[in-house]
Amino acid sequence: MPRLIALSVLALPLLEIAVFIIVGRAIGVLATLALVILAAIAGGLLLRQQGLGVVSRLRNNVNAGTIPGRTMFDAMLIGLAAILLVLPGFLSDIAALALLIPPVRAWLFATLAGRVRVVETTTSYRRYDGPGNGDDSGTRAIELKDEDWREGRD
Repeated sequence: MPRLIALSVLALPLLEIAVFIIVGRAIGVLATLALVILAAIAGGLLLRQQGLGVVSRLRNNVNAGTIPGRTMFDAMLIGLAAILLVLPGFLSDIAALALLIPPVRAWLFATLAGRVRVVETTTSYRRYDGPGNGDDSGTRAIELKDEDWREGRD
């Protein structure tokens, strides 16, 4: 699996360059650059709209006291889409725009949710006073032997 990830990270720029060359030959250099810029602008606007919707749903889930698993998954995919939009290229833009479409995110969530086990844990604050039973509310004293006591400081 790590080899596959490393190979795909190395292959993505090469594929993007190849697609740039193919599209540039088909429609011209200026039109290709305009498409890349338009895709980035359209993706940014779509990202803003979708991102604000996810933040609103996340806030509603937290206020309702429910676990925002689906909402957090959507936020993660929108963040990944933002990273892919920053990368120049048609393949990364297509993948990013696909991730920004809510039905695609719902399909990915449904596909991955069956493979993930969610364990809910809670924490509580408990004060630890040290050894003892913790119910001594009286004053505490430090006892010294006579040889441990000195009248003045040196």
